[in-house]
Amino acid sequence: MSYLDLHRKVAQDIDAEIETALDRLGPVAATTRNSVAKLLEQRKLRHPLSVLPLLTHAIETGNPGPAVPLSAVHLLWWTSACYLDDLADADGASISGELTEDEALLASVITGNALPIQIILAQDLPGAAHGALISEILNGWIIGVDGQIDDMRGNVCSASRKSVVETYRGKSGAPFGMITAMAAIFSGTTADKVELWREFGYVFGILWQIFNDQEDILSGRDEDLLNGTVTYLLASVLEDASPLSREHILGLCAAASRSHQARRELASLLRTPVALDRYRAEIDGFRAEAYRILDELGGDEAYQPVLRNLVDHASQMLLEADLPPVVVSGAA
Repeated sequence: MSYLDLHRKVAQDIDAEIETALDRLGPVAATTRNSVAKLLEQRKLRHPLSVLPLLTHAIETGNPGPAVPLSAVHLLWWTSACYLDDLADADGASISGELTEDEALLASVITGNALPIQIILAQDLPGAAHGALISEILNGWIIGVDGQIDDMRGNVCSASRKSVVETYRGKSGAPFGMITAMAAIFSGTTADKVELWREFGYVFGILWQIFNDQEDILSGRDEDLLNGTVTYLLASVLEDASPLSREHILGLCAAASRSHQARRELASLLRTPVALDRYRAEIDGFRAEAYRILDELGGDEAYQPVLRNLVDHASQMLLEADLPPVVVSGAA
């Protein structure tokens, strides 16, 4: 079984859980319900990472099913966060005519905050568990937003691998750490294991952000270069560059927001064989750390390989070297 197989098995159950959450808004919030439903329809997530809480729970208990409500929480949280992230970017967020940008903004607040908390409160759990799970949602938002603001304020001149990893741990690691810790709490495992699952989520979040960075380059949109986002790959290339090359790269970064040519040249510099060899090795290092944590966690042998499959997917090296064209000399 792959993580995609698991998602196909439970996708309808997750949708039903979200539909129930929308129904809980009741007739007094019919307009809000419709706006949230439209936002969810328009902002569908491309990757089914809502399987993460299912796999966490299954590895601890052998059964993914009880964690379906947390998969709904995960999907709602990320729908909201991705919309807010796009809204903060230079080009803004894409919304069809069914919702205005302001309506979508308000709907995203309900989507990522009120609905997840309602889902948690609806579970038949002891009061202490309710409190612990809601605290995870609150802390996930706080740490995630902190990382996102750090990302927006990122200074390419002082960026390093270490500084970018710390930012990634916040903006992407914290949400994944939130949901894996929630699933561990849901399973009834020990406090030590909850913390291990949280750390796994943080490491997975770093891998997923690097995966996302690569997808941006491959798409040709180069939104990170356009927005001045300091990615791990850019920080790595800068850190390894000679003083003269570093000055040139920083100049391209300064011009990238207004110059297509600067973005093309910068993207090419990020895809040299040397840069990508180092990048691949560092991705492998993060994957090895995720594997190490999973080894320590142990658990159900049927679902451990499924989660490792998802880690492997997030650890793919998608970029290929941008080699200069070969010049063939003409005949004498």
